[in-house]
Amino acid sequence: MSHAVFGDYISADSHITEPEAAYADIDPRFRDRAPKLAHLPGMGATIIVDPDSPDAAYCPFGRIAAAGRTHIERPDGWHWDELHPGGYDAKARLEEQRADGFAAEVIFPSVGMVLCAHPDMDYKVACFEAYNRWIAEWCDIAPDRLLGVGQTAVRTPDDAIKDLVAIKELGLRGVMLPGFPGLEDWHHEMYDPLWEAIIDLELPVSFHILTSGEGRRWRGPGMNGFLGIFHANQDLLGTLIFGGVFERHPDLRVVCVEADAGWAPHFMFRMDTLYKRHHKWIGKVAMAPGGAGKEYDSLGRLPSEYFKENIYVTFQDDEVALRSLDMLNLDRLLWASDHPHSDSTWPNSEAMRNRFADLVTESQLDRIVRDNAASLYKIAT
Repeated sequence: MSHAVFGDYISADSHITEPEAAYADIDPRFRDRAPKLAHLPGMGATIIVDPDSPDAAYCPFGRIAAAGRTHIERPDGWHWDELHPGGYDAKARLEEQRADGFAAEVIFPSVGMVLCAHPDMDYKVACFEAYNRWIAEWCDIAPDRLLGVGQTAVRTPDDAIKDLVAIKELGLRGVMLPGFPGLEDWHHEMYDPLWEAIIDLELPVSFHILTSGEGRRWRGPGMNGFLGIFHANQDLLGTLIFGGVFERHPDLRVVCVEADAGWAPHFMFRMDTLYKRHHKWIGKVAMAPGGAGKEYDSLGRLPSEYFKENIYVTFQDDEVALRSLDMLNLDRLLWASDHPHSDSTWPNSEAMRNRFADLVTESQLDRIVRDNAASLYKIAT
């Protein structure tokens, strides 16, 4: 296979800047509660989830959708008409892709991440159903370049399976699950039919940072909380591994999105060490809290083996991961631009790719910046 060149990259994690229109087709029962656009001091253009409610939450696009502007001081945040138009206009997005050298992007929600932690399950379902229809139409302008990811609230396992079928029928290319499902936790056997449906539908499933209610429990200054947002994904992956999910479903693949990868070697080492030393006395408690679900005295493989085989990880600028490549599974590493979020490599992704080229071989880099994502999402290259 030829080496990836500027214009061939695939971003495994990019985002939409959802306008109000993304939720215009919401269930009429929730029309008055549909997410609304406002301009708020210190946040700029902001989508308010469930406005006028005690459960209102905020997605401050004037701060978080500022790719390439992270060093520009703007105390009041960016206004909607100052945001990158590719965040909400599909034609503009194709131009922004070209400008940064990407042939395709996997498109995740932004407001949808905030919605994952909303306590009203019925409201969440209505928002996700409206969004899925909207993002499918948005991506339809160039389905080979705009790869939309749908959402399900996972009210129940059966509801989630129905959502998966609908997401597949809409032509969306993956599904983002919430950090916490509606009933028991993710390792419970009640979700086994859901995992099997994901495998059968060949629909890549993702857990994105900021979908577990992060930011509400970290100590210290806000920057410390921002630094720690990937902890919830580590917690979730440990739940899946120690809870026997991959033991029961060896063909299941999960994408851990925007949590970086450089930490994974130590995480795997620590999981294996704890498992070897302690699983005989903490296993049943850790794997089946409250006695719910199957109890595991042992797993068939070391935890690190499940991680390397069953989990993909995405990153933007994690050079530590590339310096640790011999302790990772190369085929499970996915590069992402995160456009148009403020952590994005846009519009300097080529420079980032060149920095990567100093750390790994061209063949390895091709797999990370293009081939692995193409294989997972079935993208022609």
